[in-house]
Amino acid sequence: MASPSGPSTGSAHGPGIHLSGEALMGLRHLARRGVSPATRTLAGLPGGIVTRRRGRGSEPDDVRLWSEGDDRRHIDRNATARTGILHVRTHHDERDRAVVLLADFRPSMLFGTRRALRSVAAAEALVLLGWRIVGDGGRIGLVAASSGEPVVVRPGGGERAMTAVTGALAMAHAQALAASDRMDPPLDRSLTVAASLLPSGGHLVIGSALDAPGPEFDHLLTVLAERLSIRLVLVSDAFERRKPAGFFPFATPDGQRGTVQVGRSAANTDGVPDDRLIAYARRGIEGLRLDAEAGPEAYAPLMERLDAVL
Repeated sequence: MASPSGPSTGSAHGPGIHLSGEALMGLRHLARRGVSPATRTLAGLPGGIVTRRRGRGSEPDDVRLWSEGDDRRHIDRNATARTGILHVRTHHDERDRAVVLLADFRPSMLFGTRRALRSVAAAEALVLLGWRIVGDGGRIGLVAASSGEPVVVRPGGGERAMTAVTGALAMAHAQALAASDRMDPPLDRSLTVAASLLPSGGHLVIGSALDAPGPEFDHLLTVLAERLSIRLVLVSDAFERRKPAGFFPFATPDGQRGTVQVGRSAANTDGVPDDRLIAYARRGIEGLRLDAEAGPEAYAPLMERLDAVL
């Protein structure tokens, strides 16, 4: 079990428990794998269809033969003179994407029964998305929520911004593991801080299991969704979805301890849509489930899909 206090974890710096800024920086190659300039600017459509975005921005996209209906202002003189045939230059959208990642490192996220803690899985997925954003010229920022003050990185561009984000994630996670307070504070404050970093039309991506988000969280999220594009990365541990039969000890943050019995008929919810994601989708807040045991190789295509709709 990957747990900061479990007997089988060994050192708190073991794989799946400790977050390394260097390892998070190393996810860059995985985030950009298979992405060519021809498919770099994407637009998400319903049904999981992804197409290239074309527009009249200032960034050149392609040169092709003239066809009826093309704007004469876009004729490419060099290609036309070289070939003697009319060519036009297409351009892609000018997109100043500002994205803030909200990583939940509160005590309830420091839990895991397979490969990694839920907090580690959330950070890995958000970093993969961050590398994609800055690789396409967008700006990336961070708010890491824990039991203490949130760690904040204002949106910036390029590798420098990702260096700040990965370093802040590693630092915030180490502080969360070392904290003695085991109660989850509401996510409201961190959500408000994250929203304050974004202009209207900006993008907020939340990586969390959404355990005990607070009584005002849903209302605040709905209000913010009128100004921002909000996406959820709902982190799930294998034990939550498929509990094996047996007796399991538990301890609550307020000091209560006991044992719970799980029968053989316990439901297996692998592959079953999460009711919370369905409820949020009805309010225009889309999301996806992230299985903590899967790992970055499995997260990369999920973040590619998410990137396409930001």
